[in-house]
Amino acid sequence: MLKILGEHYYLDLDAIEDYINITPPTSAVSETHISVVKYEMVKILTETILTENDEIDETLGTKSSSLSVPFKIAFNTLLNKKIINKY
Repeated sequence: MLKILGEHYYLDLDAIEDYINITPPTSAVSETHISVVKYEMVKILTETILTENDEIDETLGTKSSSLSVPFKIAFNTLLNKKIINKY
């Protein structure tokens, strides 16, 4: 879990599945539909968060220099899309 501003966050895998529109195959059709653009963006944003090496910034502000801009954008985007949730 990620601790930011005294809160713990986690990646909601069900939200990821819903967001990228994975539809289970039906008996008549054996294809699965995935939104490739959304899948790749969620993948890149998640990788950015999971590979950040710096100490977590408790403010996530624009003037803070302890976290990279890609991390801040990835975290805030996933939080906005409810893919990262408070524990």
